[in-house]
Amino acid sequence: MAKARKKRDLPTKTCPVCERPFTWRKKWEKDWENVKYCSERCRRTGTRRDDSRRSD
Repeated sequence: MAKARKKRDLPTKTCPVCERPFTWRKKWEKDWENVKYCSERCRRTGTRRDDSRRSD
């Protein structure tokens, strides 16, 4: 059995929508490279928020 990692040793990414850091989760184990958003809410609102930023 593999030794468990400590939480501080887990990989992190920054959500492009809310710009908050989020940490690796077991459910993302096989797809971590493709995970972009920290939550379902950010995934749904991501394109709308990006569009509003460009309208300056």
